Amino acid sequence: MEKIQVDNALLKQFKAWFQEGNLAELHAQLQHMYPQDIAAVIDRLNTEDARKVMNALDKEAVVKVLVETDQDVREQFLSAYSSYEIANEFIENMNSDDAAYILNHFPNHKKEEIISNLQDIEYASSLLELISYETETAGSLMALELVKAYQDWSVAKCIDEIRIQAENVESILVVYVVDHLERLQGIITLKNLILADPNSQIHDLYNKEVISVSTSAPVEEVANITKKYDLMVLPVVDPLGRLVGRITIDDVVDFIKDEADEDYQLMSGITEDVDPTDKVWILSRARLPWLIIGLFGGIASSRFLAIYEGQIMIHPEMAFFIPMIAAMGGNVGVQSSAIVVQGIANDTLGTKNIGQKILKELRVALINGIICSLLILFYNLAFQHSYELAITVSTALLAVIIFASVFGTFIPMLLNKLKIDPAIATGPFITTSNDLLGIMIYFSIGRLLY
Repeated sequence: MEKIQVDNALLKQFKAWFQEGNLAELHAQLQHMYPQDIAAVIDRLNTEDARKVMNALDKEAVVKVLVETDQDVREQFLSAYSSYEIANEFIENMNSDDAAYILNHFPNHKKEEIISNLQDIEYASSLLELISYETETAGSLMALELVKAYQDWSVAKCIDEIRIQAENVESILVVYVVDHLERLQGIITLKNLILADPNSQIHDLYNKEVISVSTSAPVEEVANITKKYDLMVLPVVDPLGRLVGRITIDDVVDFIKDEADEDYQLMSGITEDVDPTDKVWILSRARLPWLIIGLFGGIASSRFLAIYEGQIMIHPEMAFFIPMIAAMGGNVGVQSSAIVVQGIANDTLGTKNIGQKILKELRVALINGIICSLLILFYNLAFQHSYELAITVSTALLAVIIFASVFGTFIPMLLNKLKIDPAIATGPFITTSNDLLGIMIYFSIGRLLY
């Protein structure tokens, strides 16, 4: 296999093979492509052509490609199959974590119907257990396939057992050591097993310092642990300490990417998880709520200006700096909230000493505010604006920057405390709020000083 660039030229080639009915060339090309690249092609084809590609693959390849395709494409492909066919042609041949991932995108009744059609009752029971875990917990992300050894085994017996257990495991990174109650005791690497005396005992070789997570642990915690300790695989235990599964780094990376995409969309004022290939109505529906909020924010800003209409009529030059005050407040608020959201996501912010964190941000805002205020003061004096206007704009800018910084720090912390995704605070929420409050601060100071 080789890595292939999925571009318009490749898509045109695929469509040419469809029109010519040249399935031999199509099949030959697919044999040299990774499942991820095939999925990227399928995601950009219409439903009919996508099915032609899938039909040209063998069953093992279809299973791997299905996991990589977009949800909408996968649903359209599987809609042509009965629950029995989905269960025994696809789900039966997947790793448990991939199977659970696909099943969780079906409605509950369809999900249960598919599992009930599985021929392997033990596997069906395992999948029922997996899909019972709450979403975004370690239990929902883990795979059941792993290699384990009992601590009283010899190295020779352990290696024999690995050969048997490895049939159902895609990759073996470590061997987990358990006691006869299935409680996790430690890990042993393949290197240590290979180099060890075949007659030596496992309990003399394994590493007792093993990091694990509970099935109920949030996936954010899993991601932070794998990142902090540079882990390729993480064992999962139940409340009794029994080994029940493992989470590999590829699943963690997928979660991190999904979270990053979701946060980016929230920061941009998009309320749903959408993709450029989604229908126009879905894309519009995802963007519209914050646009409407922004619209009402603009109306509120206009009402604020109406309150100070008399002040503007007496000193119309104050209107020149309204866009700058609003923009600076929005920018500072987004900067502060972005730092806080990043700290929350990386679990580096902590939940204690919130007052100290706000005070630190206040000091940063004070430094930045003084510098920006002095710059605008020099600008106004240099361009022969009145001394009163120069002082008013500089003072207002300093106050807006300080307020926006504190506001942008406090709001994400509050949202996180209320179990609301704090990423929403880095987008239109902060900018709209700071526009309103910035204008109010500007004209209030203007009324006092001008």
